[in-house]
This record gives sequence, structure tokens and C-alpha cells, in this order.
Amino acid sequence: MKVLVTGGAGFIGSHVADGLLAAGHQVVILDNLYTGKQRNLPAGATFYEADLRDQPRLAEIFAAEQPDAIAHQAALANVRDSMTDPATYAQVNVVGTLHLLELARTHGVKKIVFASTGGATYGEGYSEDNSKLPFAEESKAQPKDNYGANKLSCEYHLDLYKQNYGLEYVALRYPNVYGPRQDAKGEAGVIAIFAGAMLRGLPTKITGDGTQIRDFCYVGDIARANRLALESDASGIINVGTGVPTDINWVHSVLSAVTGYNQAPAYIPRPAGEVLATYLDSSKAKTVLGWEAEISLEEGLESTVAWLRGMDE
Repeated sequence: MKVLVTGGAGFIGSHVADGLLAAGHQVVILDNLYTGKQRNLPAGATFYEADLRDQPRLAEIFAAEQPDAIAHQAALANVRDSMTDPATYAQVNVVGTLHLLELARTHGVKKIVFASTGGATYGEGYSEDNSKLPFAEESKAQPKDNYGANKLSCEYHLDLYKQNYGLEYVALRYPNVYGPRQDAKGEAGVIAIFAGAMLRGLPTKITGDGTQIRDFCYVGDIARANRLALESDASGIINVGTGVPTDINWVHSVLSAVTGYNQAPAYIPRPAGEVLATYLDSSKAKTVLGWEAEISLEEGLESTVAWLRGMDE
């Protein structure tokens, strides 16, 4: 099938594009190169530089390419920035997604796989049985930041388009994704930020006391989940995480050992919007997609550091 990958020059999107090409699909990439990079574009993909907010340009691309499906990865994704510039985040993440949905509807797109968020959507929420963690798809969504609220809004719009127009969708709720191509100076990704600073011998900072719990999933596993979701009959919201709770202090310690870094981190106040604990129950993904995370955190950290070292050479 022909798949339009939005954000396909970015960290996660480029891995999604790689996986789809390797599986024999045609790939069309749309990216405004705000955080995406030309070097991430895979050979064999058709590339358009465009912004989700530019609906006339998007309409030209849809008319020219007529995609069968969409892997929608493009977004502004910095939790802290979303709290200081909520209008811009809503324009890109919500209105931009609505532009795609309207064009998908009018051009007969069969399915859209949407990059949602587990950590920011569930917030400090709770499960129906009153046990907070791990979060399952049935857990109450309680975003604490505008980025999470944007993604939750898009999930409602996706379901609306399915109900009214028959547009199939899967919303993959991501955990903390890490791996090669994540920008150490970019908008998100504590592992890349730590590793990038450590390799340069620079100071590192941890917000709060470092006991925050996260679910770290390797980008290759996330790319595989996107491919499986596109190729399957699965529908609705699906968590895709490791289910392994990991605190930030432990990540800093392991990365210090891998990089040979011997400085202690500085602890700074925890900003508004940052959740204390989140990790995901991904049993539904195993049942409906045949997916589960395969790369251990230790293996993934080694791979990430090796890639960053290669970028500095």
C-alpha cells in the first residue's frame, strides 16, 4: 500500500518510514523540517516539505499521491513548551490533524495510524479498579499539559471520523520513546539529552528528585507497532510500551556507566505539567497486533550512545 508518513524526517517518523519500506510498502513523507532532518529521509521515499497548517499545500499532495493510508507522526511534542504556547500547539497538533482527516475523508484513505501519547494522556490518572499503574486503555485520561490534551482531542476526532465517515484508525499511545536519531538538543527525550551532554562532558540536570517513573521503549519497537497497526484490522486506542517502570536516576546512572561520565547531576524544580509516574499495560497490543517490546533498555541505551558517538565523529 501507499502510506503517507507525516513527520517522516523526524526521530520516530523516519524509523516508521524505514520499516514500511523494508516491508515493501510505498512511502510518501511529509515534513516541514522544523525538527525533522534531511539526513533522516530514507532512500526510496517520496518527500514533500510542507506544514500541517497549510491545507492548500496538503490538498495538492493528496491529489498528487492518493495515499491508501496515513501514519501520522508529525506534532509539536515538548510538554513544557505546550504550557507556555498552547495556541501554537493546538494549531499544529489539533487543527493540523483535522486538515489531514478532512483530506483523508475526501480522498478515500482507508486507515490512519495516529501517534498518540500514553504518559501525557493518562497524566496522574487512575484505573477503574483504583490501582493507578500500569495504565491500560480503560484508565481515565487526565492530561496535565496541553500536549496531552491535544493528543486526547485528536483521538476523539479520529473516532468521530470513523463513526461518521467509516475512516478506520488506530491511536497508538506511546510511552517515552528513545533511540538513534533522537536529537540530544531537541524538544523532548531525556535519554538523548543525558547521553548527548555526557559525551561532551557537560553538566546534566534532573527535574525534581529523579524518582519519577517512566516507561522507556526503543524506537525500533515503536516503528514495528505502526507497521503492524497499518497492516492489521485492529481499530481504536492501543498502548505500546514495555510495561517496565524505570526511574530517571537509574537511567542517569546507567548512561553514566556506558559513556564513562563521572559528574553528579544537578537537581532542579519540577515544571508544571510533568507527571510523577507513568507506565503502560500493553497486553491489548499483544492480543490484537501480535506486538510486544523486544529491545531491553540496556541494549537500547548502548545502541543510542553508539549512534550519538558516530554523529560526533
